Amino acid sequence: MTENLTKATFLEKVFNYEENKTWKFEGDKPVLIDFYADWCGPCKALAPVLEVLSEEYGDKIHIYKIDTEAEQELAAAFGIRSIPSMLFCPMEGEPQMANGALPKPELERIIADVLKVTK
Repeated sequence: MTENLTKATFLEKVFNYEENKTWKFEGDKPVLIDFYADWCGPCKALAPVLEVLSEEYGDKIHIYKIDTEAEQELAAAFGIRSIPSMLFCPMEGEPQMANGALPKPELERIIADVLKVTK
């Protein structure tokens, strides 16, 4: 099940960029964050794929969504200029960004390579 984040829940569950200048992951498992908007066609196409991935990976990863219209500060903090954009946050190391409505096999490859998680 994907979960929508606000700035407050993002600071608590992913990264408190107000307190930390450098990346410090706050989560308890790897995270995929989808930056989207309701008016974005490719975002709508990506949403059901993320729901399927959420079911398939279960409690191995969190999949969060951030509405760039409602959370403009978060979008700006990560330099989101095109949507959909996805931020992959592993337990160790720096997060990585991917742009566009990627196909499911490509998302699975990034989850394996960056998040180090397999089904």
